[in-house]
Amino acid sequence: MQATTSTHTEAAHSHEHHHDPGFLRAYVFSTDHKVIGIQYGFTALAFLLFGFLLMMCMRWQIAKPGEAMPVVGKLLESLLGDVAKGGVISPDLYNAFGAMHGTIMVFLAVVPLAFAAFGNYVVPLQIGAVDMAFPRVNMASYQCFAVGGVIMFVSFFIPGGAAQGGWTSYSPLATIIPTNGQTFWLIGMVFLITSSLLGAVNFIATVIQLRAPGMTWLRMPFFVWTQFVTAFILLLAFPPLEAAGILQLIDKVLGSSFFIPTGLVVSGKPYDVSGGGSPLLWQHLFWFLGHPEVYVLILPAMGVVGEIVACNTRKPLWGYKSLVYSVLAVGFISFIVWAHHMYLTGMGTKISTFFQTTTMIISIPSVIILTCLFMSLWGGSIRFNTPMLFALAFLPMFGIGGLTGLPLGFNFSDLHLHDSYYVIAHFHYVVAPGTIFALFAGVYFWYPKMTGRYMSETLGKIHFWGSLIGMNLVFMPMFFQGLYGMSRRMSDGGATYALTNTANEGVVTAFTGTVMKLNVFVTHAAVLLLIAQVPFIINVFMSMFNGRKVESDNPWDATTLDWQTPTPPPHGNFAKEIIVHRGPYEYSVPGHPTDFTPQNAPDPKAAK
Repeated sequence: MQATTSTHTEAAHSHEHHHDPGFLRAYVFSTDHKVIGIQYGFTALAFLLFGFLLMMCMRWQIAKPGEAMPVVGKLLESLLGDVAKGGVISPDLYNAFGAMHGTIMVFLAVVPLAFAAFGNYVVPLQIGAVDMAFPRVNMASYQCFAVGGVIMFVSFFIPGGAAQGGWTSYSPLATIIPTNGQTFWLIGMVFLITSSLLGAVNFIATVIQLRAPGMTWLRMPFFVWTQFVTAFILLLAFPPLEAAGILQLIDKVLGSSFFIPTGLVVSGKPYDVSGGGSPLLWQHLFWFLGHPEVYVLILPAMGVVGEIVACNTRKPLWGYKSLVYSVLAVGFISFIVWAHHMYLTGMGTKISTFFQTTTMIISIPSVIILTCLFMSLWGGSIRFNTPMLFALAFLPMFGIGGLTGLPLGFNFSDLHLHDSYYVIAHFHYVVAPGTIFALFAGVYFWYPKMTGRYMSETLGKIHFWGSLIGMNLVFMPMFFQGLYGMSRRMSDGGATYALTNTANEGVVTAFTGTVMKLNVFVTHAAVLLLIAQVPFIINVFMSMFNGRKVESDNPWDATTLDWQTPTPPPHGNFAKEIIVHRGPYEYSVPGHPTDFTPQNAPDPKAAK
């Protein structure tokens, strides 16, 4: 503890004597956790927009199969060649856009924004640290992420285009596609996974070693707990996928057979490899990361919502210890549910029963977390500002995503719903109006600390209501399409199997006109959702220069240490030594002169 105290004391004043490092050192190759957090944030938001635009191209092809895309069709043809001939999204290009949309949204947008961007900027501040434990490792983490992102982006423009094997990259399909897109995908994934592992080690070491004096485990803000558990999930779940990715890369480039079975026939000819590999092994290694990854997406979002709810209700989080223990339970159980993605592989009844049971069990701590957040609203003096609106919307949206996942946890219902639009709707309710709404809330909430200026409330509320309506109009109809049997990954949106196709006349299971019209409806809703993001983009950049300046270093009257720094926080973060005297959410304490008591404020009784 004494070493930690002296470190804080020295670093608290070091920024006064810190020399100017120059532009490259300060903003490109920075080791400052705040700059790295902002780098992650802007890069992730750029990829979030790019992934959204890929989805818009796919939605056009689903709604208007075989028709040229307006406005951008010719641009796609000039950039990508024959796969977009005449401005039409070909099935091959649709597959590539689908694979890269999933990859970009999960590994290059949401996870970096939720874990790396907010985590890097906020966690050291909230625990009273001057920086991350390993600043150079932190810089290397972002550089690996940036290299991986560039490799993924460049793959669109190589001969044959980007990966077409889906974001899950199942073998043997991913290996036998005769293009180099999958090779680029695998190399990019190795860099992205390495980035996450470096970040995970850094977060764990930082939280354990660099907490300020008095910051005991149960005085840590809920957001820090979610990031801490998320780091452990990444550290334990990503190495199997990185190993699998390297093995699949060897299959692809060197002709080995780690995941290629014996007797495989491709285009009517035996596939010329030794065989003996296991495609199911790839699925196990992928989903061992793939399902914990869901909690990598959602836990930081829950942490963000917890901070905003406590601050804007002016009362402590209800059931703080229950929240902490539930997050720990989620982190542990997330490693024993992965095979519920694999019921169709023919697993035995005993194994499927085990994974059905664990899947139901993991819903219990998730419900406890959601219940605590709902209960925190009761009796609060709620401020309905933009970050609070997004945080409030997160609660029912995540609830819908969670409840609709229960049928997928049972093998008898999953057999019918697997790989249908129902799965798309369920997953996106968890990640889009769930996680992404929480991340928008975080941007609006911490923006004043990062820049010293507020974002526009008017533009923020336009962004919120447009996004809330658009999200629900996009994803709710997909539940009905999935229940009707519409399969995902059909480049024509199911037109081949619709009653409008004369070949299906009299076929009872063919898609009706109502089901097909929903494709057009969802596409129009996606356009609305895209338009709704314009106020946010304007708001982010306009507010940097013209936003209303904050009145103090603690504009939200919050209690945690991230609001006890100068604004924006300087090198070294704190102007004086930080000593923590209380828990993170001392709001509306009877007898106190204000409705908030910061964690580092001395106890007046002790002073007497």
